[in-house]
Amino acid sequence: MQHDSPPTEVGFLYRACRLFEVIAMVLLGVMTFLVLLQIAGRDLFGSGWPWADELARYSGLGLVYLTIPLLLMDDRHVKVDLLSSRFTGKAAYVLHVFNEALIVLFFGLFFWGGWVFMQKASKFSTPALGMPNWLFYLPAAIGMLLFGLVALRRLLRALKGAPVAAQPVAVVTEGAAS
Repeated sequence: MQHDSPPTEVGFLYRACRLFEVIAMVLLGVMTFLVLLQIAGRDLFGSGWPWADELARYSGLGLVYLTIPLLLMDDRHVKVDLLSSRFTGKAAYVLHVFNEALIVLFFGLFFWGGWVFMQKASKFSTPALGMPNWLFYLPAAIGMLLFGLVALRRLLRALKGAPVAAQPVAVVTEGAAS
């Protein structure tokens, strides 16, 4: 996926999202390698390697959570529009701001829930590698913090009536050729 240079008002956020996209691509390669290594270990050597499974899960966790902020930043996240495209004017503005406020609320609830979870889980380590749970879940926390900043940026832009996406996105409509 090719990106143009980031707009000046989103410089830091956009560069941070792009950095985590690169890290996520590396994690995808690591995860793929580890899964193939596990398959080879079981099939060729008759041996399972729990450490490889644990690192593959860590890579998968990082892959998901570190890419979420960029998807939101570029407005490329999964969305279903059953209602908002039917409104115009003030009603469309209010609904758009409400939607963006719900995203910020989701971040707050998710992050609070994660904080509560880590109060208990941080006392333990992962079974195979003995990695502290705070380190295992750190990519999720980092990704969600950046997601929260992006969501807040989108809300502030929506309140101004400005486009929320950092980059223009081609819209796929119903009935479009694949």
